Amino acid sequence: MKFKIQEKSNGSKGSFYIEIEGKKVAEMTYSVAGEERIIVDHTEVDDSLRGQGAGLQLVEYAVKYVRAKNIKMLPLCPFTKATLLKHPEWKDVW
Repeated sequence: MKFKIQEKSNGSKGSFYIEIEGKKVAEMTYSVAGEERIIVDHTEVDDSLRGQGAGLQLVEYAVKYVRAKNIKMLPLCPFTKATLLKHPEWKDVW
């Protein structure tokens, strides 16, 4: 299933998230580290979406986001790091 991912940012922190019927059901949070990097610190997916690819889609969105901004990502979140390691085509973003 393809989910609509939204962005929220307040300058030093931000998130990419999925909302269904007004409820946030998946979210990846990050901090801005200077002008060249974001630090992804957490990814959480509601049990109702487990196994449907929501977490992977959040990581894909983050990859597109950092590529578009020509910056890098530091994956402190274990899920994000493990997902990036499975996709060598994303090595350029971290």
